[in-house]
Amino acid sequence: MTNIKKIGLTALAGSLVATSAFAGAMDVTGSASVKFQSEHETEHTQNNYTMGQTLNFSGSGEMDNGMTISYGYLMTNASLSSSTLKLDMGDMGQLNFNEGSNLSGIGAYRDKMPTAGEQVWDDMGGEANGHATFPTNGTIGYNGNLGDLVDVSVSYNKNSSSTAVVAGTGTTDTRTITTNTGSSSSIVISGSPADGATLFYGQGEKAGTTKNNGTDMWTAGATYAVGSTTFGIQQTAIDKSAANADADRLHIAASYQVNDDLAISYGMSTVEFEQSSKVDQEDSGFSISYTMGSMSLVGSWLESDNVSGASATDDSHTEIALSFAF
Repeated sequence: MTNIKKIGLTALAGSLVATSAFAGAMDVTGSASVKFQSEHETEHTQNNYTMGQTLNFSGSGEMDNGMTISYGYLMTNASLSSSTLKLDMGDMGQLNFNEGSNLSGIGAYRDKMPTAGEQVWDDMGGEANGHATFPTNGTIGYNGNLGDLVDVSVSYNKNSSSTAVVAGTGTTDTRTITTNTGSSSSIVISGSPADGATLFYGQGEKAGTTKNNGTDMWTAGATYAVGSTTFGIQQTAIDKSAANADADRLHIAASYQVNDDLAISYGMSTVEFEQSSKVDQEDSGFSISYTMGSMSLVGSWLESDNVSGASATDDSHTEIALSFAF
């Protein structure tokens, strides 16, 4: 019996070695971090310190026709964060299939403003307002170009389920999953008309829980890099089927690369609500990052006034994270 087991294991090992010649390489990278977070005075977190761990499995291989297939699987704190499958077709562009992320279309352009750390709305009570979000589960994407000056990015999702974030206290925000009806689609056109300048415009339609309550959206923006400084401006409009539910966001930001290791940024955004009883939500934030080899130290100080249009309802978030890549 022992000999039979040895023979079986030897045959299995041989088959794995034989097939590895046809498969691409699989690499594993990761990071570990210690994070300090401080919420608004109305929110209470018993322990402000947390530890984070990520593992990223990535592999690629070339097919007989010269195209390249690659795969990525990202785990955060031992749970699936996102997975991607890409087919690089050379001059014909790149196809991708995604779970948990947006690599193409309007979702990939949710916020393209320069920052050294977090976006000004991140981890805030009104972070979901005025953004062009797109389903991330089972989404098909395409990235290509139309000539030398224009790039195109397309995404499509059929009968997705969406996750809505309902603000809670501290880190205990509630997430509800809703199954949508119909398909969601988007397209973004971008280009670089001059050195250091990038322009983009995208529009999309996101399915709702019925055929008649979807969401139309568009976003447009520009970034300009001169020397060590990058400026950006982006306007987004969300048109919901429900009456008085539309929202528009204007976001401006600037970042400065002090040296190869140190960067700072500042940004602000304003969300205007169609409902007359709501006032403008105003977000602002400062970020700084320092990198030395595999170590990075990132800090963000964010504030929000009139969260979700409610007058005198404020929020704030401070975050300092020390991380090591391996």
